[in-house]
Parts: sequence; structure tokens; C-alpha cells
Amino acid sequence: MTVAPSGPAFSVREIPFSHRGSWLSVSPVVAENTYADDLHLVSHRNGMHPVLQFSAPADATVTTRPALLSWDDQVGRVELTYAGPDTLRLRGRGAGLRITAAAATLTPFSGTYLYDDPTDSSAVFTSYETGRRYRVTLLAGTAETVGAQALGTAERGLVLPADRPWEVAIEEYATARRPYRATADFDGLVAAGHADFAAFVEAVAPWRDAETPAAELAAYVLWSATVGAAGFVTRPAVLMSKHWMNKVWSWDHCFNALALAGGDADLAWHQFHLPFDHMDDAGALPDSVTHSEILHNFVKPPIHGWALRRLRQRSGRSPSRDDLVEVYERLARWTTFWLDHRRAPGRRLPHYQHGNDSGWDNATTFDDDRVIETPDLAAFLVIQLGCLAELADELERPAEATRWAGVADEVRSALLGELWTGERFTARSARAENAQAENARAGSGRTGTSLLDLMPVVLGEALPAGVAAVLARRVEAHLTEHGLATEPLDSPHHAADGYWRGPIWAPATVLIEDGLRRAGHTGLADEISRRFRVLCERSGFAENFDAKTGAGLRDRAYTWTASGYLLLAGDDRRRAGG
Repeated sequence: MTVAPSGPAFSVREIPFSHRGSWLSVSPVVAENTYADDLHLVSHRNGMHPVLQFSAPADATVTTRPALLSWDDQVGRVELTYAGPDTLRLRGRGAGLRITAAAATLTPFSGTYLYDDPTDSSAVFTSYETGRRYRVTLLAGTAETVGAQALGTAERGLVLPADRPWEVAIEEYATARRPYRATADFDGLVAAGHADFAAFVEAVAPWRDAETPAAELAAYVLWSATVGAAGFVTRPAVLMSKHWMNKVWSWDHCFNALALAGGDADLAWHQFHLPFDHMDDAGALPDSVTHSEILHNFVKPPIHGWALRRLRQRSGRSPSRDDLVEVYERLARWTTFWLDHRRAPGRRLPHYQHGNDSGWDNATTFDDDRVIETPDLAAFLVIQLGCLAELADELERPAEATRWAGVADEVRSALLGELWTGERFTARSARAENAQAENARAGSGRTGTSLLDLMPVVLGEALPAGVAAVLARRVEAHLTEHGLATEPLDSPHHAADGYWRGPIWAPATVLIEDGLRRAGHTGLADEISRRFRVLCERSGFAENFDAKTGAGLRDRAYTWTASGYLLLAGDDRRRAGG
């Protein structure tokens, strides 16, 4: 008897079907913006690789909930669930299924090979792309193997019949393991999966109610995108997605850490620390980390002091002294990188080398020059320096506390004295000759229309009230029906799907909402929060959204968007409850 489904229903075309801790997912998305007709077993080891194709009857309807995926046609049903991070179970009643290699061609260096294993009568696929094996063990019924040991181009797989019940297990592993033995029945696995997810939801969103209808689905996006430590991923990690954005970028992780902090403090701290595990000798965080790749060609903005303060406020546990020493020393190295390696001689402000360093890859701020001193970077660094001063004081290192506070004052003074015109913040070239030319043309740097130029509002109460008021007024000009456009709708540079040149993004929303609230502009902060939450409830948890229509864009199951919703919704519910 099938366990009654529970948890939010969702489209597997938008959100992959996966399980906490697994590097596998089931989805029709097989590459960036590429959708197959059939669902595939996708591995996120060594990249994103569709390994197996599941071909159900053409008229079957797919239904997905957190622990159960099913294909239903007029006469039968196929069900799929997880039996742990590396194992799937499937069963059919009145419906057949073909499980075949996603790659039709096997070469000496690519593709998938299939053989019948004489030790346990299983069928085993081996994948060049993932470097793993995928064993299919028949638990009930019969199956026909096709293409075993075939080379070149051929169909390779198993055919499971519609005329009799069947059940199989599919395992991902390296070279060998004991024959598969079922330790729980299918319905018990579904029940266990539902229970695990329900406990996670209760931990991270105990405040949810009728006013937060997307909270459970947001929690599923996080739960299902979590992987176990493997390869270069040194800790349990929440990937940005189990579509093609299957990495951890070195600012995205902060928002996931904050969303998890109140309900799973250990997992939250793992998210915060993961990029720091891969700092280089200069103290720089990598651009991104994933299973088999660490990239250092860019960095990401130093929002980590801002995030650490909020992580400690939200965390369900207090860090030990050893924990504080570790995070202090890591944050100090990361901050020193900006001070020592990203300030030109004689300059008080740090610079980016490319828009990618800011996280706002193609924002209009970078149109005229890429190597620039920007107000957002200075503001983030002021916060981070202040956080270090607080930590040093807490650790009874008064000389270090005084030094960090002094540098914070220096950078803040330069931000307000060199980049504030009295009406707006500007960016300027980090090269002296370019900066002199800009000053001759415009008096002080370049002006722009990107929301990025307003990011110093994140300083909140540390801003002069007059400056905060100007920034709040300019932020309001970016506010559309659906949220904060990264480039105003009336800008000639606005593009509906322009990445950071128009669409609405979760991280910008969360940072600006927080800064406005701390600066006393609570009405505007409330409205920004409300519009973003409604947007997610209507359009899901896409990487970003069309600022004019609210339609989801790019990767449709992005964890920092889900985390942004959980953060804003939880804070709203707590304020409503007094």
C-alpha cells in the first residue's frame, strides 16, 4: 500500500527531485537551459552529468513531492524514492519503465558502458563523466537487459515490464560494494524521507503559517540541494542548485548559512566556513568550489563580516572560544587580502578587478571600466573591519581591536569623503591616470544607475542620516511591482533578462532591506520585503526574476533565493508576533 503523499507538490521541471546529502538528482534538466523529454538520473560529481534516462509511457503524468516521485498513466504507476544519499528505489504496478544510458555512444574516453555482473546478477553502468558506477539490482519481478557489453553507439539498459509488478534499486558507488540487500520496504523509505524533510522544515521554519505559503517549498529547495562532504567540498554543503549552478560561490553561501542558522546551527556554520577551507596564500577566498573544481580567477565581495554578525544573532548555539578564534583568524586573513592586495599605492579604498569580483558580474557600474573602486566594496569592508574589531575585543586582544577599528574609520572616511558627491555615491578607476581624467570630466568619478551604487545603505545606522535618506529615496526609484530592479525600468540599459542589468535578485534584496531597516527606513524595508515574498510565492525560487513581469529567469531552483524568502518571511512573522 502506497504511503499517502505529504509535503508541497512541485514541478520537477523547475525543482530537481533529490534528497538531503545526495549528489544525485532526478530531473529533465540535463545541461544549462537544456530540457529533455524524459526524466534523467543526474550526478553532480565532476560537473553536471545526466547518467541514466527514465523512459515512462508517453502519456504518463509526473507528480513530485519531497520524498516521492511518480509517473501515472491510465492503467498503472511507477514510483521513485531515495534509500539514502547514493541509492534510489523504483517500483512499478501496471506500468513499465526503460532505464537506459543517457549517452548513446561509448568511446575510449566518454560515455557509459553496461555489463551484467556475475557476482550478484545485477546490471552495472560505468560512467566516464562521473567516474562512478551505477548498479541496478532487481528486487522483484523480471527485467530484460539490452546492450550489455556493447561498444560504440547502442542502446544500453534495462526494460521493466508493464504486465507484472517489479522493483529495483539503483546505487552510485566507486569500484565495488557488497550485493544490495533491502533493509526497508519501499513505503517505509517514503515515510522516512517525509519524516526527515518534515523535521527539517520544522527546524528552519517553525514560524510558518498561512501568511507564508511558500515556506515549505523554500525549505525543500535547501534540503534537496544539500550534499555530503566529497571531493573538494570539505563539509556538508548546500549547493546553489542541483541544476547547472551546482557550486558554492563565495558570497552565495552566506545567505544559506543565515537561513539555516536558527534551525540547524551546525549546518549553517559549515556553510559559512566552506569557502574559507580553500583560502589561498594571499588570504583570498576562491570564486567558487564544487566537487572537482576550485576556481580562483575571480573573488567575491567581502560580505562575510555582515553575515557573521547576523549568523551569531540567528544561530541556535553560541560558538566556543576555539570557534571564535578560528573564525576571527580566517576573517582577518580575508580582510587583509583586500587591504594589502586590492589597494593601489597611495589609495585608501580597495578595488575590484572585474564585475565578477562584486558578484554583480555585468552591472552597469562596470561599463566604462572594470578595475574600479566602488562604494559597495568600501561599505562591506567597513562592516567587516568593525566585525573584526568586535571579535578582537571579545577575544581580549585590545591592540588588534584598536587597529581594526582605526582602519574601519579610515575606509569609512574615504568612502564618504571620496565617493560621496552630496547627492550620490560614485565609482572611480583604481588607476591614477584614469581617475584624474574622470575628475576633470565630472568632478568626482562616474555616476551610474545600477542598484549596486546604492549598496552603502547596508551600513544602516553607521551612515549619516542625510546620506541614508538620499539612498532610501534612490532605492525607492528601483522598486517595481515585484521588487528591486537592479537597473531601473526606465534606464536605457535595462534588459528584462539582463542578469545584473535589470532583474530582481535575492541577495541585493536581503542586503538592502537589512540596511534600510537599521537606518530607520522601516516602511520602505517592509514594502521591499513584502513584494519579494509575494514574488517568490507566485514565481518560485528562480536565480533571478524579470523586474517588469515577475517571471522567473535562468536556474529555477536557486538556494539563495529560497534562503532570501525564508529570512524575510521569518523576520516578518516574528515582527507580527511581537
